[in-house]
Amino acid sequence: MSTAPHNVQAYRASLLHFHADPAFTSDAAHWHEDGLLLVEDGKVKAAGDYAALAASLDPALAIHDYRGKVIMPGFIDTHLHFPQTDMIASPAPGLLPWLETYTFPTERQFSDPEHAREVAEFFLDQLLRCGTTTAMVYCTVHRESVDAFFEASQARNLRMAAGKILMDRHCPDFLCDTAEGGVRDSEALIRKWHNKGRNMYAITPRFAPTSTEAQLRLTGELAAAYPDTFIQTHVSENPDECAWVKTLYPKARSYLDVYDSFGLMRPRAVYGHCIWLDKEDFARMAESGAAAAICPTSNLFLGSGLFDFEQADAARVSLSLATDVGAGTSFSMLQTMNEAYKVARLKGSYLPAVRMFYLATLGAARSMQLEGTIGSFVPGAEADFIVLDPQSTPLLARRTEKCTNLEELLFALALLGDDRAIAATYACGRQVHQRQGS
Repeated sequence: MSTAPHNVQAYRASLLHFHADPAFTSDAAHWHEDGLLLVEDGKVKAAGDYAALAASLDPALAIHDYRGKVIMPGFIDTHLHFPQTDMIASPAPGLLPWLETYTFPTERQFSDPEHAREVAEFFLDQLLRCGTTTAMVYCTVHRESVDAFFEASQARNLRMAAGKILMDRHCPDFLCDTAEGGVRDSEALIRKWHNKGRNMYAITPRFAPTSTEAQLRLTGELAAAYPDTFIQTHVSENPDECAWVKTLYPKARSYLDVYDSFGLMRPRAVYGHCIWLDKEDFARMAESGAAAAICPTSNLFLGSGLFDFEQADAARVSLSLATDVGAGTSFSMLQTMNEAYKVARLKGSYLPAVRMFYLATLGAARSMQLEGTIGSFVPGAEADFIVLDPQSTPLLARRTEKCTNLEELLFALALLGDDRAIAATYACGRQVHQRQGS
């Protein structure tokens, strides 16, 4: 039977998606140099070689012709802060003074719903411009910031996870919550937004130093009551921060153990940074189903350290890449790959481009326990995808013209690409960004 054209869209281009981690499986990528993506009612109907699928098409169906470009699942950014958009690229000698000087004063403004809404709109437009269709997003302590974010996300029909920051000590009075009040507000927001449309709620203690034991205990109880929510926080980002946590929680074996002792290690828990974890920490992450979000531009910007890919892989921890805006210096996952490659080299390991693209798509979906929903082109997955243009800049065009295999092509896109390489972005089969001139 031919495919009816009224609710189906067809896209012809080179197609790329993954079914496994290239670090552990040699044929992890599905690559169709002349491919066809079929979308029906906002979900993937089929993806494969054009020659194999074209015969099933209704002759009346118009095909969106992106030949010369690459269609792949939208990027998934597993750690960033939408309220920090306006303070990106702010100078500071390290993490803790950066928080005091820029982060906390900037976040104070998000008690104003209009301000929160305007920043959320800009933030989401930037993500789409860079090809990011899903993200795990930190809001502020203000409920208004969460409402503004989800309203803006829902208007674009994006699959986003976000949550109100929980913080009841070691912060300015104007951002200080109470243990009970913060968790009560979080529960109200879960009931209002979680699984409403494509919205997903993330329970969000900022990091252990800004939460009392009482707050972390109540946070763990909230996470147990709502096991399909996400958990997001920071761990082992900076040596000074790690030393501070040791003084605040002297009985804990490690920084990660603080969270574990309050029931916050579980599937759908995503921990930002993870630079200074030891082997026992990584083993515990893998055992619990928690995941690590690697933030190379942020870590380099603040001088926090270099993520240890080899140690994490030895434990088989779920990994993904993240921009960590605004300590991170770009919304672009391509530029994030660029820095991740260099971090790996400085740490003594090698990160192939095909692995970086996996980490930004299926690897991130697996970290979020969303495999089959986003991150690949398996039938039934939500049709969030991007169109990459290897000729988007003169230098990229010149370099990719000489590429002889997929790894070279992806490496050039990762090392030379940025938002200009995103020709178009689609969410549930609907175009939500088109590069000017495309």
